[in-house]
Amino acid sequence: MRAIGVTEFGAPETLRVVELPDPQAGPGEVRIRVHAAAVNPTDTGLRSGARAAMLKDIPPPYVPGMDVAGVLDQIGPQTETDLRLGEHVMGIVVPSGSHGGYSELIELPAQSVARVPAGASDAEAATLPMNGLTTVQALDLLGLEPGQVLAVTGAAGAVGGYAVELGRAAGLRVIADASEQDEQLVKDLGADLVVRRGPEFAERVRAAVPEGADGLVDAALLDQLAVPAVRDGGHIATVRGFRGAEERGVTFHPVSVRNYAHEQAKLDRLRQQVEDGQVTLRVAQVLPAERAAECHGILEAGGTRGRLILEF
Repeated sequence: MRAIGVTEFGAPETLRVVELPDPQAGPGEVRIRVHAAAVNPTDTGLRSGARAAMLKDIPPPYVPGMDVAGVLDQIGPQTETDLRLGEHVMGIVVPSGSHGGYSELIELPAQSVARVPAGASDAEAATLPMNGLTTVQALDLLGLEPGQVLAVTGAAGAVGGYAVELGRAAGLRVIADASEQDEQLVKDLGADLVVRRGPEFAERVRAAVPEGADGLVDAALLDQLAVPAVRDGGHIATVRGFRGAEERGVTFHPVSVRNYAHEQAKLDRLRQQVEDGQVTLRVAQVLPAERAAECHGILEAGGTRGRLILEF
């Protein structure tokens, strides 16, 4: 099969087509013939060598990709699943060496796979698993109750946008940031109040809610700058491992979506929420897989709204 990977770390141009053996679904696994793979910031980190230390004992090529969608074409032995051959499915991938989403075929635990939302294309569905489950985990960790205030940074992005929509679906009052050009987008996602993005985010939240938000999803990686937005005793979910000083009783919850990679019920719940109109699937652009280097360049340039998709 064809895959897109790197044999040495570096700039986007290090991505190239590699030939790998066709994987076979083992016990408890299914195989997907991939039609679409989403391009995420974590993929650029793998390609650039940011995770080289973790891969030092694994031979190349290294294939990125945590989100796929396509057709279920194999069910492994002793695999309990209600999924059927030929169905369009989506899955979350935990990359390791040559096992990554930028592949024509991929075998995954059945618990990492759910049906594509009705009416959604494979390209649209591929935007959902990793970022959607990241956001679900963040909100689960915050543990907010309906009526409480959720603050969101990076609300025009993938995780931030899902945090706005899922927060609203959970009955939370959502205060989210946006640039002037993204303000209408974030309002349309369902934010109750939009404040201007930037390092003054916390004081803008406090101007609207003097006591502070009950919880925060910091998708923009403001880290310490965002902490004052949260009330004493509040909770902060961080997506890159940041954990500040736990002052004022504030609790930090670093999110690791790998811990939710087998949460099929939660992934299927996201499917249902898409079908119910509570969650929006946003595709920025679809490009052939061979143009993965171009996709990484576009993503790293910043400003992308929605996910870039590689088509196989």
